[in-house]
Amino acid sequence: MNKKALTEADIRTKFVTPALVGPSGDKWDVMTQIREECYFTKGRVIVRGRTVKRGEARKADYILYYKPNLPLAVIEAKDNNHCVGDGMQQALEYAEILDIPFAYSTNGDAFLEHDRTKTTGQGVAGPVTREIPLDQFPAPAELWARYLAARGYTAAQEAVAAQEYYDDGSLKTPRYYQIIAVNRTVEAIARGENRILLVMATGTGKTYTAFQIIWRLWKSGARKRILFLVDRNILADQTKTNDFKPFGPAMTKITNRTVDKAFEIYLCLYQAVTGTEEEQNIYKQFSPDFFDLVVVDECHRGSAADDAAWRKVLEYFSSAAQVGLTATPKETRDVSNIEYFGEPLYAYSLRQGIADGFLAPYKVIRIGLDKDLDGWRPEDGQTDKYGRAIEDREYNDRDFDRNLILERRTALVAAKVTRFLQATDRFSKTIIFCENIDHAERMRQAMVNANPDLAAANSKYVMRVTGDNDEGKAQLDNFIDPESTYPVVCITSRLMSTGVDAQTCKLIVLDRRINSMTEFKQIIGRGTRINEDYGKLYFTIMDFKRATSLFADPDFDGEPVQIYEPGPDDPPVPPEDLSEDLSADLSADLSADLLEDPSEATSEAFSDETAYPLGDDPGDPTNARQPPVKYYVDDVEVRVATERVQYLDEHGKLITESLKDYSRRAVRRTYATLDSFLTVWNDAERKQAVLEELAARGVFLDELAEQVGRDYDAFDLVCHVAFDQPPLTRTERAEKVQKRNVFGKYGDKARAVLNALLAKYAETGIQSVESLDILKVDPLRTFGTPIEIISLFGGKPAYLAAVRELEAQLYMDVA
Repeated sequence: MNKKALTEADIRTKFVTPALVGPSGDKWDVMTQIREECYFTKGRVIVRGRTVKRGEARKADYILYYKPNLPLAVIEAKDNNHCVGDGMQQALEYAEILDIPFAYSTNGDAFLEHDRTKTTGQGVAGPVTREIPLDQFPAPAELWARYLAARGYTAAQEAVAAQEYYDDGSLKTPRYYQIIAVNRTVEAIARGENRILLVMATGTGKTYTAFQIIWRLWKSGARKRILFLVDRNILADQTKTNDFKPFGPAMTKITNRTVDKAFEIYLCLYQAVTGTEEEQNIYKQFSPDFFDLVVVDECHRGSAADDAAWRKVLEYFSSAAQVGLTATPKETRDVSNIEYFGEPLYAYSLRQGIADGFLAPYKVIRIGLDKDLDGWRPEDGQTDKYGRAIEDREYNDRDFDRNLILERRTALVAAKVTRFLQATDRFSKTIIFCENIDHAERMRQAMVNANPDLAAANSKYVMRVTGDNDEGKAQLDNFIDPESTYPVVCITSRLMSTGVDAQTCKLIVLDRRINSMTEFKQIIGRGTRINEDYGKLYFTIMDFKRATSLFADPDFDGEPVQIYEPGPDDPPVPPEDLSEDLSADLSADLSADLLEDPSEATSEAFSDETAYPLGDDPGDPTNARQPPVKYYVDDVEVRVATERVQYLDEHGKLITESLKDYSRRAVRRTYATLDSFLTVWNDAERKQAVLEELAARGVFLDELAEQVGRDYDAFDLVCHVAFDQPPLTRTERAEKVQKRNVFGKYGDKARAVLNALLAKYAETGIQSVESLDILKVDPLRTFGTPIEIISLFGGKPAYLAAVRELEAQLYMDVA
């Protein structure tokens, strides 16, 4: 056997896998411990116009597991024309991403090992890299023992670290970042750490991750009684019936402020166990050491604030290990997750989720309204629709829909949203975020008026979903359910900003000011889930308030960092950050739409009372807060001043650029000159492969054709847009080939086939000509079966050579 002539796949099959399994099959189990060609990402979703394509998913040649979801090694294989270590850089890259301790490279002759535990300062003495004979690859027990030794685990700690995941038999496996979060947390608690923060973007499965953490600690006996705290009733109910269902009778949800100490897993709202009066703090009915694990979901929502109810619960159960889960770590003067929990044990960002293809990318439509941008001042003596004199001052977007209502502005926003839905899909699930309840109700009316046909056909087409509206809140489950058509448009203020798992939400409309990065991330998170079964691969943000300027903030989706690092003589409290919206954030924590007990205050109603800061209310001569005067103006024209579309490029950066300009840059990053592109194009056996490579870089030719012309070939689109070449239509190129009479050497029937292929090219493009399936359609099939047609050329190689000659003639010249 000539090893040099074997492909990489042959090397894996004939040499690598047998070496792993061992001569007696006593090493790695090929069914449970070896995953070959293991994909660990989905491939970024690339959107251009209405065209959607997935980029290339990342895969490792092998990932080896001690037990399911406990990875030990990654192996990159090359063909035998490479040296043993040629795959090591790639193996190390994957090992770092996947948090795997051992990396290997092979070419079928031997293995090169890189022991990552010896580069962290935890490993035992010995070389970091070494070459291993092919038949001496370490067995699972050996690698596991080396890993445990590097960690310094005791037998008791090993039992916890080796505890298996829950498996329901459905073949569902956690995503790689969930595995990292679970394994790191379980091992940290096994080591005795008791304050852990996990940062995971909205839509990445925090609750499922929490379940696997709790399950493994509970099953191993490391933790026996667990409290899972959430801030919304719907989250507790969803958790109990979905992810946490395997706990069965060992689990309970604390309701009606009653405590039953007979269970092991407790779910509850923090509002259900705390209150302003001492007798309402029913968590104190448990002894301080009753729970040995407390997990706090959405821990950015006040749990880390010194005076927050959750902080009191956490301090009461201070002897327990405590895990905080959040998508949006907070660092302000009053709230610091990191000050309480410490630096994140693991962080998986929105940007990374989009890059991996697990989260939906987004397009942004920014619409500037003239009154928002320029402000508005009433004429002398002007009154509102109720005859009240409007205070003479400059009003801007801080005032609109708070203390000054321009009714035509609301109607214009509704009209723009409606036009977008009409141009895309009028049944796309949509959330419109308004300033307050009053604004939400007016927007509901405006959307009904803008969509009279659909609103008449079903009254639930448009629904207001706010804390004071039971009918709207009752429809939340239907909005979330992908199989439920109605409601389509939900209009809210803060109720739907967190905890709403709307997998099929395709449009988010921002018509309220958002200066809090925490709140902004939560709102954007309503659209980031992907549901391919229902065609949800990306979403659109329609921004009327310039809220998406926060995308440019370096804090957006960067690694969470401690903003304030006090020196020896500095106060321990982080400095003020995002202070402008602290009151809004804190009031949101009080919102009755978050609470099980409706007697609590509602922030959405409260937001109506906070249009002016204390003492700033015009007409209020005192420094006491008074309900502000609201003016309703129905005769002021509002127009669109600016409108632009932004989208994510292949690196996840939000850009404002025409499709032509973007495509030009993308092509020229790969092909610096026209000659370099022509060389690759002419040498390619399949032109489609070149087009697929361009598509993976975000060059979508269908969308370009819409702008440049549908009659142009993909080749001409690229040459014209990227290199300023005058394009020829497909028909013009086909006619040039026919005039050259280049097929004279073929028989009559073969010439007729080639002429038919030319006609197909002129009709549909080069992709169809390269496919053998073209021989099955008219007019080609009139010449016989595909086998019969190919036989006219003397066999398949000769037919393919004729097709390549046809392509060469088509692209003989650029112009």
